[in-house]
Amino acid sequence: MKIIYDIPMKSDIDISALHTTPSGFDRIRRNLQLPGSADVVALCRGIVCDSTALIERKGKNWYITARQIKITVNAGSHTIITAKKSE
Repeated sequence: MKIIYDIPMKSDIDISALHTTPSGFDRIRRNLQLPGSADVVALCRGIVCDSTALIERKGKNWYITARQIKITVNAGSHTIITAKKSE
């Protein structure tokens, strides 16, 4: 028996639609220890587009890991929920 896994592609995530909420902005900035003026959405877009990014979809969320950062994105709304330093 052959098992084929559905591997998500970067094209499955609408990069231009990525956004976050004010509380998400604060949470991401705090978790990644970024200055207050940092553009967290641009940083997250760059990580999603990184050629080494590992992208997984589990339920309603995308999990993207690259550059030692793990991002959680709601698949339906394209809202960046959080970003953390990965271990």
